[in-house]
Amino acid sequence: MGFTAIEATAGTASAQVPSHARLLAMHRTMVGIRQFEKRVRTDYLARRMPGFTHSYSGQEAVATGGCAALQPGDLITSTHRGHGHAIAKGVGFRTMMAELYGKAAGGCAGWGGSMHIADFSLGMLGANGIVGGGFGLAAGAALAARFLGTDDVTLCFFGDGAMNKGTFHEAMNFTALRQLPVIFLCENNQFAQYTALERTTAGALAGRGTGYGVPGVEVDGNDVLPVEAATRAAAARARQGGGPTLIIADTYRFYGHNVGEAVSYRSDAEVALRRRQDPIPRFEAWLQAGGILDAAGCARVSAEVAAEVDESVAFALAAADPDPDTALDHLFAPTRAVWSLI
Repeated sequence: MGFTAIEATAGTASAQVPSHARLLAMHRTMVGIRQFEKRVRTDYLARRMPGFTHSYSGQEAVATGGCAALQPGDLITSTHRGHGHAIAKGVGFRTMMAELYGKAAGGCAGWGGSMHIADFSLGMLGANGIVGGGFGLAAGAALAARFLGTDDVTLCFFGDGAMNKGTFHEAMNFTALRQLPVIFLCENNQFAQYTALERTTAGALAGRGTGYGVPGVEVDGNDVLPVEAATRAAAARARQGGGPTLIIADTYRFYGHNVGEAVSYRSDAEVALRRRQDPIPRFEAWLQAGGILDAAGCARVSAEVAAEVDESVAFALAAADPDPDTALDHLFAPTRAVWSLI
């Protein structure tokens, strides 16, 4: 295919399958993302939720598999479609929902909203409204890890459209040159906003790093275990000083670019065909076939998580609004701090 491959599993029937406890945790994370997005979509369309939001439904296996392969100290950068990344990295439903409702209890005190959710304490360096905005942040975080002498790895999530941004190549060149511990994980959901991949992008996506000496691998992004295995291999390589890796996870977003969009650029038949590869039923079928979790257990997890999401909405609605006097906080340096630099 014109690119250097790294070792990764080719499907859920892997010789390096995680423990049952980790498998069940991954399942719960995927269901949690789906239930969270379902409630967000409902509340936003009912005009109960302010701001603007982009649904992650359909791509749960990528965020879950990617973050499951990380260690607690590792970092991630996200995109405008970042709810799934945040949840997979450990950000709680309450923190998430309060932020989406613009409340002071939110992860960014209600000032960030859907496209700027962050939790530095968990290594979630933030969602980003700028396409490709995470590339430079990931490179910087990896450079910081090098200077600090840690073995932390940064996982950079981005979409297929962002691969055509100059920042992608700048970050790829810089991190390859310095052999920095970064994993570039592309969520190829087949559309750059409203335009199909084949109309915007030439060549094999996984080969984009070839000129920089960066290995690439393409995995089924609707199957959580190949994503986890490829990310785990890339993380191990990065910690050993091997530098960055490019992973292309082929997936599909079930809804439009943003919630409320009239999707006129793809057919109902196309979406129905893609929904047959829904990552959650696929993983649940595999878990049931292996005797790890039965149908009743799957239903129980779904109900439990849905209740947690409902509770997070109640929490958000009851939470206080931000203090208007804090509107300019974190935008400007205090006058005293400025004068101390002169």
